[in-house]
Amino acid sequence: MPFHALSDETDLAHGEKNSAMKKISTIAIDGPVASGKSTVGQRLARKLNYLYFDTGVMYRAITWAALKRGIPIEDEAALSALAEEVAITVTQPTVDDGRQYDVYADDEDITWAIRSPEVERYVSPVSAYPGVRRALTRQQRAIGLRGHVVMVGRDIGTVVLPDADLKIYLDASVNERARRRYQEKLARGEQADLEEVLVSTRRRDEIDSTRAAAPLRAADDAVIVPTDDLDVDGVVEVILRILAAREREDP
Repeated sequence: MPFHALSDETDLAHGEKNSAMKKISTIAIDGPVASGKSTVGQRLARKLNYLYFDTGVMYRAITWAALKRGIPIEDEAALSALAEEVAITVTQPTVDDGRQYDVYADDEDITWAIRSPEVERYVSPVSAYPGVRRALTRQQRAIGLRGHVVMVGRDIGTVVLPDADLKIYLDASVNERARRRYQEKLARGEQADLEEVLVSTRRRDEIDSTRAAAPLRAADDAVIVPTDDLDVDGVVEVILRILAAREREDP
């Protein structure tokens, strides 16, 4: 399906022009770590006036809770029970510190705590546990089925919302994704080593793509968007073109 440049008539940002796109109510964005899913999803949701929901924060929240409670990461049964127990809340940001959303675990603000190196290290094995995924998938699907949502993760188009109106798979080379994550860490004032970030990124890719439960892959009907040579605005523009093209198709 060829892309066509957006004109003023297909600009989705304002008024009646935005309402023309409302037939596509559920948008799933998947992709590996640091492929740009979160930033792109947030900006796209803002343009469409849709809910932005990054499901990865739920897995980070469970990982953080396990570490805080001293639950061994290798204890799959305990982690699965924890996922059933902890109340995770994700809301629009209420603090002006660069966050994209507020994340609470049992009423404690853990928005930045879930971005710690320790959580980063263990979130992939935790998210690979079938019991954890089942518990959190139920919550995620319930939110998605309300519609008017841009949902971001690693199994949205394949598991959480297999009937999503539009499925996007963002991709980029491992070197580019490691560079992005390295720059993110530096921007937050963290110490970082590019080679270590690259090793961690490769490790995350291997775990995510080979896990038994919902391995990372593009859905068969997803549109794959390479992002190596695009900035965030460029990626959003591509997705808006896809949306416009889909709306022009016969039902």
